Amino acid sequence: MQISKPKFTWKTVVFPLLGLIGFFLYIYLFKVDIVGIFLTAKKADPTIFVLAIGCGLLQVLFFTISWKALTNQLCIKMTTIRAYLYVWYGMYVDTIVPAQSISGEVTRTYLLTRDKCGPFGKVVASLYAHRLLGTGINAVALIAGVVLLTFGGNVNPFVFILIILVAAVIITILLLMTVLSFKPQWTSSVVRWGTRVAKRLSRGKLNAEKIEADTVEIMRHFHDSMNEFRQKPRALAYSLCYLLISWFFSLSIPYLVFISLDHPVTISVIIVTSAIFLAVKSIPVGIPFEVGLPEIVMTTLYHSMGVSVPIAATATILTRIITLWLFFIIGFGAQQWLELKPALANAVNSEKIKKDPHP
Repeated sequence: MQISKPKFTWKTVVFPLLGLIGFFLYIYLFKVDIVGIFLTAKKADPTIFVLAIGCGLLQVLFFTISWKALTNQLCIKMTTIRAYLYVWYGMYVDTIVPAQSISGEVTRTYLLTRDKCGPFGKVVASLYAHRLLGTGINAVALIAGVVLLTFGGNVNPFVFILIILVAAVIITILLLMTVLSFKPQWTSSVVRWGTRVAKRLSRGKLNAEKIEADTVEIMRHFHDSMNEFRQKPRALAYSLCYLLISWFFSLSIPYLVFISLDHPVTISVIIVTSAIFLAVKSIPVGIPFEVGLPEIVMTTLYHSMGVSVPIAATATILTRIITLWLFFIIGFGAQQWLELKPALANAVNSEKIKKDPHP
């Protein structure tokens, strides 16, 4: 499996700018003083905002530990520190590659395979199970948020219906993912169908039989690993607990941001907004740095739940400074660190070959 390093192109610069323009145009249409938003942001309590940053770092740490609990079960060789770097690397690629729904997992799969940490099928199984748990938590959070909002009664009816629809879609995806993970015969049928299609499209140039054999071997490792999780659910239980802690710190970021602005909101507003935001963020809209659409969604949801647009927009901007721009910088550092060692090793090997071309 080969993944090229993410490259900066004109799209990397232009699309985020268009997203920002779209967001501020959206704010302008609400006749909000954009300068006033930044003045409000400057008044935010710096101590509480730093605490929100700390929650962001802890969120990623416990997310990593949650995933590590699954890799330990499958005997994938990887330290917690290296796993933490892999997660940051994946988040960095998530940010600049417009395929947010899968790019982080693909990156981590590549890194673990490249560093010979374990079989490809087992690596995929650990990431699949982790995504399955995360989707489950997101679905439960949405349902809990709907219940809280029903009793609160402070949400726009249209947004309320939208929340229910999103929850239904997430639950449907969760059920499909669960069924596919424990139905090897279904997966085999999909593999055979895909191989036949690839062979026809390539007009016989591809070695379809070899590709199918390799894929079946990978899927065998995958399903064996998923069955291992089912027979020994302790790893899933540990992973779920750590993931819940990560979710708690994730919710704490916008909650503390509102407190820093001296405008606290109810936990139901945070739960629903965060759950829908994650669902929207997973849509690969083709915009590097995922700028524009998420900000509009967050601001709209906050406003529909009783928060004034100036405060909603300010809280959105401050939250995204942490969850987008700060995370991007840290992820870039992790990417550079992880690529430095292989680059240095290649340089050393090249020098050895030059000095002694016939060992």
